[in-house]
Amino acid sequence: MADTKLITFKVRRYDPDKDTAPHWEEHKLNVHDGMTVLEALHEIKAEQAPTLAWRSSCRMGVCGSCGMFINDLPMLACQTQVLHLNTDVVTVAPLPNYDNVKDLVPNLEPLIEKHAAIKPFIIHTNSKEIDEPTGEFIQSVEQRDEYSQFTFCIKCGLCLAACPTVATDPLFLGPQALAQAYRYTVDSRDCGLQERLEAIDAFHGPYQCHMAGACSQACPKGVDPAFGIQLLKRTLVLDSIGFGKKEKHLSKVMPLADVVKQIEEFAPPPRTVK
Repeated sequence: MADTKLITFKVRRYDPDKDTAPHWEEHKLNVHDGMTVLEALHEIKAEQAPTLAWRSSCRMGVCGSCGMFINDLPMLACQTQVLHLNTDVVTVAPLPNYDNVKDLVPNLEPLIEKHAAIKPFIIHTNSKEIDEPTGEFIQSVEQRDEYSQFTFCIKCGLCLAACPTVATDPLFLGPQALAQAYRYTVDSRDCGLQERLEAIDAFHGPYQCHMAGACSQACPKGVDPAFGIQLLKRTLVLDSIGFGKKEKHLSKVMPLADVVKQIEEFAPPPRTVK
């Protein structure tokens, strides 16, 4: 059996049907090398605290469901190895800057609502081509690289939990939504800046960002939303003085026949096993 280390977990508990305020519970667990906080919570639930609640799904750092406040920092529980925290005491609480649903479960509705407010989809002047596409929009590698980094967002909400502005201004759109606003606005296929202005160019928009950078430190995917917000500010300024993206720069549509031809040319080799 692999060597283990006895770790004390201080878990914040809160049941709205029973408790008037959150409280802390201590649980001791023998932790082996490689065990994540999420795995530890599963063992604690199975052996010591059967009513403990949290949110999780993929266990692979993809879905973003298991965001928690671990040792006073927002992290994904499935990506955080207990022994890598280098402490004998691990505190686990729900993400701050969100209402607490139960135990370690935050209410992520504000995150989703703010994300939806910036219209996170391609807006094109040719709406018919969007609704009934005849082909694919052509986009160069360089154009893709302009926003590629910001497509890695998994909407885990850690950036809002880390943001000091969100802590003092609940109406602030926050780093996740603002970085995604830039991601879609800079996309060569999009011309929706004017439609997004109402949501992003307001008192609770990008100019409210204090550039603390905590959101980028917390991001488990390296999206760097703080950088995205600064780029969004630049985009808004350029647009206000007439140097914004023009329609003539938008991508053209590649006919479906050409798309199919390209796919066939780069098709994988035939299967060796039926």
